[in-house]
Amino acid sequence: MQPFKLTEEFLAKVRLLIEGINESELLALFEELHYADIAEIINELETPEAIYLIRLLDSERTGDVLTELDEDLREEILAELSAAEIATELSEIDTDDAVDIITELSEDLAKEVISEIEDREHAAEILELMRYGEDTAGGLMAKELIQVNENWNITTCVREMRAQAEYVTRVHSIYVVDDNHVLKGRLSLKDLLTSPNDAHIKDVYIPKVDYVGVHEKSEEVAKVMAKYDLEAIPVVDEMNRLVGRITIDDIVDVIREEADKDYQQMAGITQDVEADDSILDLTRARLPWLVVGLIGGLGAAMIMGGFEDIISEHAILFFFTPLIAAMAGNVGVQSSAIIVQGIANDDIKGSIASRLSKEMLLALFNGVILAVLLFASTWLWKGHLLSALAISLSLIVVIVMAGLIGTFIPLFLNKRGIDPAVATGPFITTSNDIFGILIYFWMAKIILGI
Repeated sequence: MQPFKLTEEFLAKVRLLIEGINESELLALFEELHYADIAEIINELETPEAIYLIRLLDSERTGDVLTELDEDLREEILAELSAAEIATELSEIDTDDAVDIITELSEDLAKEVISEIEDREHAAEILELMRYGEDTAGGLMAKELIQVNENWNITTCVREMRAQAEYVTRVHSIYVVDDNHVLKGRLSLKDLLTSPNDAHIKDVYIPKVDYVGVHEKSEEVAKVMAKYDLEAIPVVDEMNRLVGRITIDDIVDVIREEADKDYQQMAGITQDVEADDSILDLTRARLPWLVVGLIGGLGAAMIMGGFEDIISEHAILFFFTPLIAAMAGNVGVQSSAIIVQGIANDDIKGSIASRLSKEMLLALFNGVILAVLLFASTWLWKGHLLSALAISLSLIVVIVMAGLIGTFIPLFLNKRGIDPAVATGPFITTSNDIFGILIYFWMAKIILGI
């Protein structure tokens, strides 16, 4: 089956059928499409057209479609649906997805929607999940899972699994619990199929099972699942009772959101924004670090003003100022990016001192190679040995300094419980520009004897 690709022709056809209220053709057109493809189409439609399709299509599909829509469009659609209509949609999706949608509603509307959900057990499970923070395992988990009692025999187990499977979209694992619902292990499908009917689950289940607590941070859950290549992981409460499970699709969303946030912070954007947000929102997100950059630039200009005498005698130093500043910023961002990535992936081991020592040696090695190239180029261009030597030696010191700053600041912030991603981008570039220019002219003044 070829992946669906949305074209302008297809979109125009959908709009034409909606305009003509041709329900039969629309239903036929969407019959074979995956809910993610339907969401992609609806994201391109006007709000009234989107609402028309949501009301037209079967709730078994549109519930999942709502979870895939852009947040702004979903908010507009939900605002036009009645509490009963929203409740119908939520009844068809897993509890974790239902919670994601219902938390976007006003408090009064959310209460009304929950009261309209006919399956009271489903409603109770949604309320239970809403107690947990959205960045915790409890906030990520769904209640739909397959669990079997260790005291059941194979025949009872299969019968109970069939009943539970009616409410589970996909069976990732079979979890084993005791009479108090304490998680004991997992059941292999192979062992289930090959064991005699009178065998008891406690004799065939696998006691080793990875799990997380309800209050575990979502980033830590992602690390566990990535480390052990898990498609799903059970969630237990403070008494080790099985209360839910988290699947890989939820973790992919966490990783993507964290990556987006880190990328924006590294680019100097202080708030979570998207390209389609208003100019005012985008300005609020971008302006703070631009002001920091402006202050840094003013500081660098003032430093250069303090070395006006050496610049007037050796104008060549002025021409190389942008190069020194750029190299300091580039090296600092490279170093900090590697450290931030290592922290995010839990790959950073050892003490800060050992990490700084390694970065200093690396920066020194790179700095010497670049300084030799710069020395040869400058000497051939201007023919002034001392100036070429001053510029080249300054470059080595500036690169080492930038590497150390780019390494130390993220590690320091992480030790203090601050997101190290804020250390990259404009912050590192600005600080290294200032220190780099200061070191550059200070060393040039010493070497040139002024």
